[in-house]
Amino acid sequence: MSRITAQKLRKHQTPAEQRLWNLLRDKKLAGYKFRRQFPIGNYVADFVCFQHRLIIEADGGHHADNAADIVRTADLERQGWQVIRFWNNEILRNSEGVLLTILSELERS
Repeated sequence: MSRITAQKLRKHQTPAEQRLWNLLRDKKLAGYKFRRQFPIGNYVADFVCFQHRLIIEADGGHHADNAADIVRTADLERQGWQVIRFWNNEILRNSEGVLLTILSELERS
């Protein structure tokens, strides 16, 4: 994906993406550095921690039972990435639980 696509996605974040970015940016989560809307191969990942090869995706309802997401995740995992997906409503309603899950994954890797 092009940098231009990633830049457009950064400008038009969902409320859940905005909330999660505010919690992850500037190394707020235990000093881990994240990038947002970052191109990786043919995809743009919502949030990326390069140090631990972790991708975090914030998914809306259109991702339910989406075969393309399964293919995308498998492709990224073949490239050595770990992918965690959260529903937007989970990010908005349980931000602390989402952060604890992310932190747990980071500490395991």
